[in-house]
Amino acid sequence: MEDVIYERCAGIDVHKRMIAVCLRIGTKTQIREFGTLTHELREMTAWLKENGCQMAAMESTGSYWKPLYNLFEIEDIPAMIVNAQHMKAVPGRKTDIKDAEWIAKLLSQGLLNPSFIPDREQRELRELTRFRKSQIEERARNINRLQKMLEGANIKLSSLVSDIDGKTSTDLLELVINKLDFTVEDVDKLRHKRMNASSEELFQSLEGVITPLQRQLFKHVMHVIREQTTQIEQTDALIARYMNKAYVEAAIAIDEIPGIGEVSAQQIIAEIGCDMSRFPTAAHLCNWAGICPGNNESAGKRRSGKTNYANKTLKSTLTQCAQSAKKNKDSFFSAQYQRLVVRRGKNRATIAVAHSMLIAIYHVLKGTKFKDLGSDYYTNFNKEKKINSYIKQLSKLGVDITGYAVRSTISENVA
Repeated sequence: MEDVIYERCAGIDVHKRMIAVCLRIGTKTQIREFGTLTHELREMTAWLKENGCQMAAMESTGSYWKPLYNLFEIEDIPAMIVNAQHMKAVPGRKTDIKDAEWIAKLLSQGLLNPSFIPDREQRELRELTRFRKSQIEERARNINRLQKMLEGANIKLSSLVSDIDGKTSTDLLELVINKLDFTVEDVDKLRHKRMNASSEELFQSLEGVITPLQRQLFKHVMHVIREQTTQIEQTDALIARYMNKAYVEAAIAIDEIPGIGEVSAQQIIAEIGCDMSRFPTAAHLCNWAGICPGNNESAGKRRSGKTNYANKTLKSTLTQCAQSAKKNKDSFFSAQYQRLVVRRGKNRATIAVAHSMLIAIYHVLKGTKFKDLGSDYYTNFNKEKKINSYIKQLSKLGVDITGYAVRSTISENVA
């Protein structure tokens, strides 16, 4: 006898132009197909309400589930979005109708794990922050294109400046484009006082072989970059207006963590929200974000424990924050990275730092004040054991330091 959790439930197989719905009432099923236009979705929703549907389930197929989920929210029909990998049917028996029937059967017996779907306000904020992220990435691609074009024209400005898109760099490139016979004096007027390179060095780096077409191309690409910068600023203003007080306070709180800036904080809050009660522990949040080791063991042997595929936006944002945090030499994250990079490699060490950062974010959003453990965290415990280990290594190299371990231990006890 099968345990029935939902007496009346629906399994939905979602596609771009068609939706297959299996309404399961007890052991009987009703199959219907609907289009994906709004009035057709309303017809399907009304049909489910008339039959007293207790729960509906569908795969997280692209973005096709979103309009349907929005209607379910409006009509107060409980619904869950499920990872397609968790409910694959038997191979060789796949049709849209059978998929809907299989989903309905699994749902009725409580065998489906719902994915975390935030409320509509947070989903809309996600769309804004993800759009800004794509804008920033596209602008970065154009800056890289410009740099390659400059190298092709033998303009070596990037060898002397850290930011090819900075104000001084932009002014110098405008000079190259608009004035054919510029001089060292022209460069000196635009040179920032804090720049390490001299005016003469900058002038020499700007002497390239540029054709008229290349000048027009440089001018066009720089105009595109400026337009993209303006558009990003407009998106920033829109996000700032949309974020409510709770989002702003949460973003300010996690902004105190090394490696996390204002934009990254807003992106993280848009992805995970402010309410951490939906994640029982920090480990649940890390697993959902896809930055903790996976489990792959067979016959007592542990195989590859690579991270799973999860929230790509959150994972990439945390990775960028970790790469920034490891440069702060006074932080715990830098010490953790340096400790792991030697034996685990750069990529794994970066993911480990991102994992620690997300744990810190979880506790900060739970109300705990962030406190950096410091760069000397790993050197403050097991100190005597480490000293003796280093003494043994020095002894192997022929260095005589007899009694040092004893003296250091005694002096610590006296202190």
